[in-house]
Amino acid sequence: MNIPDLINGSFEFMGSIALWWNVRKLYHDKEYNGISIPSTAFFFFWGGWNLFFYPHLNQWFSFLGGLSMVCANLVWAAQMIYYARRQYKGTAGLRQF
Repeated sequence: MNIPDLINGSFEFMGSIALWWNVRKLYHDKEYNGISIPSTAFFFFWGGWNLFFYPHLNQWFSFLGGLSMVCANLVWAAQMIYYARRQYKGTAGLRQF
């Protein structure tokens, strides 16, 4: 590990904490509003790329922070799909995933 890896990894971990708060909030509210699917998908795939890229740079702290971010995004997206299906079940197919 080096200083840039520790700094970048710290940002990754702080970002993952914010994402885990989103997971907790969505679990509590059981509904969502104002979510952009394309931006969510972009950041999810960027996180996936980082899981490939960081090991090639020998940035293992960043890799672990990125892994936490990808896991949080995955759980959050699964919750979002689950609650969307529950929320719109029986609304004559107005919004389906």
